[in-house]
Amino acid sequence: MRVFISADIEGTTFTTLWDETERGKDLYPAAARQMTAEVKAACEGAIAAGADYILVNDAHDEAINLDVSQLPECVEVIRGWSGSPLSMVDGIDDSFDAVMFVGYHAAAGRIGNPLSHTHSTKTTSVTLNGKICSEFLLYSWACAAFGVPSVLLCGDKTLIDDSRDLHPALHTVAVKDGLGGCTKSINPNLACRMIREMAEKALSQDLTHAGITLPKHFVFEVSYKEHRDAVRRSFYPGFTLLDDHTIRMETDDFMDVLRAVQFCL
Repeated sequence: MRVFISADIEGTTFTTLWDETERGKDLYPAAARQMTAEVKAACEGAIAAGADYILVNDAHDEAINLDVSQLPECVEVIRGWSGSPLSMVDGIDDSFDAVMFVGYHAAAGRIGNPLSHTHSTKTTSVTLNGKICSEFLLYSWACAAFGVPSVLLCGDKTLIDDSRDLHPALHTVAVKDGLGGCTKSINPNLACRMIREMAEKALSQDLTHAGITLPKHFVFEVSYKEHRDAVRRSFYPGFTLLDDHTIRMETDDFMDVLRAVQFCL
């Protein structure tokens, strides 16, 4: 079994402040250790379910957050950014049996995480085909384009509530909830145990009908805090200015959306 894991940090247990997510800040090392621990737990669960190869994409900020020495020997890790529109799932292809997402967070404008955003902190709302568009939505659909089903999502409760119906075989672990500028987290060790157990369960299920078929048409809308950002990005090919703060793209090619994300978010 070949398993892909995409890992972020704002949805890991206890992470609450931006300083915890930025390398070089005093609060960052503890969050990076927990990110590594949660990815390790997902890997251990995958191995228990029969995975013999795991590819992890370190998908936060500069993409050099994970302590690779803590991960099992069958794991390879992508660090840094190639520039591909696949971004947080760069490295995915149709050879993988399933994909898991660890440390993921609520979408732009959502109240359940003080660090909620969709790629950028410049936006107040991002939607795709009328759905709240999180990074999980973008990149789980990117994996679906290769026929790879999403089976595990770990992160904050709001993201999980928003995403539960996106994939038929999706298992979830909510490690924290939030309101305003605060979070309420479960114990970090308990989170890792739950992630390990749920990863094994998610990969032990019958994956025959775990995949989804992407829509044939995509409507991508982004609303910015500053009207000047909307105007500037409305000139990106395919976008139109919808109102003072919002741009819209319509396309039949999901890769158009992923490419736009790299330049407009």
